[in-house]
Amino acid sequence: MQFKPLGRSGLRISPLMFGGNVFGWTVDERTAFSLLDAWLDAGFNAIDTADVYSAWVPGHTGGESETLIGKWLRASGKRDRVLLATKVGKPMGPQQQGLRPDYIRAAVEASLRRLQTDHIDLYQSHDDDQDTPLEDTLGAFTELIQAGKVRAIGASNYSAERLALALDTSRRHGLARYETLQPLYNLADRAVFEDALQPLCVREDVGVINFYALAAGFLTGKYRDPADAGKSARGANTVRKYLNPRGLRILAALDQVAAQHQTRPGVVAIAWLLTRAGVTSPIASATSLAQLEDLVAATRLTLAPHDLALLDEASAPEAAVR
Repeated sequence: MQFKPLGRSGLRISPLMFGGNVFGWTVDERTAFSLLDAWLDAGFNAIDTADVYSAWVPGHTGGESETLIGKWLRASGKRDRVLLATKVGKPMGPQQQGLRPDYIRAAVEASLRRLQTDHIDLYQSHDDDQDTPLEDTLGAFTELIQAGKVRAIGASNYSAERLALALDTSRRHGLARYETLQPLYNLADRAVFEDALQPLCVREDVGVINFYALAAGFLTGKYRDPADAGKSARGANTVRKYLNPRGLRILAALDQVAAQHQTRPGVVAIAWLLTRAGVTSPIASATSLAQLEDLVAATRLTLAPHDLALLDEASAPEAAVR
């Protein structure tokens, strides 16, 4: 398996990251352990989570995913084989959100405890915090790197304007810079990333580890009718957002390419992402070993130029307004 540089951090990452948002939500501890073991056995090294996962579940407060991953790291003894990424900034309780230096310092200690590790490989701003000066936030991250608690930093959900300003702030003040961006990007969600973020990341050598690689499951072909909304915990939102004429065109193109390669639509959707300029390691989740096998298959699938042209045309952002 070919690993790629992660921005200018010196870290090297497998072609896909495992999305840990499912841990403690739709994946229990036993299944999570088996998935993580299989992930490493397949040759991957990257796992992404966040302190807030899975606070949206009734009865949860956040930290459930990190806690479960920490238990696996402790039980398996495989910490040295993992590029471990987590995030800070989403609401975790009263006065516990944002990117103030004091909060970052407290949040990283909480994440380290839950993850049962002494360092985080990639620590990411989960949301932009325009109420805190960038030099303060980046200064706090720089201190964590100097202390050995973090190896590199990244940004998630930043606009092109704010990411460019953050990179410039790092240059001007001699601070650690965001080595990665975690944007929404997949066949069904193309416009925002491709408009300004993609050229910025390519120009500045910022690694892209995009989330929702399968559009919350829509690109697997699981949701083809409004009645399919009940198939998963997030099915209603997925159907409402993607099940429209453009979405159906994308599914039809995926079906056609998948049939030609004797594989499944989700495999094709991720293989398409792996051809996109600037994309380093898309984030995708699996809740079963069968789904994980599809992720492995995606890294081995080579799409022909005519496959890519068909997918590009069906998913072109302007197609939504035809």
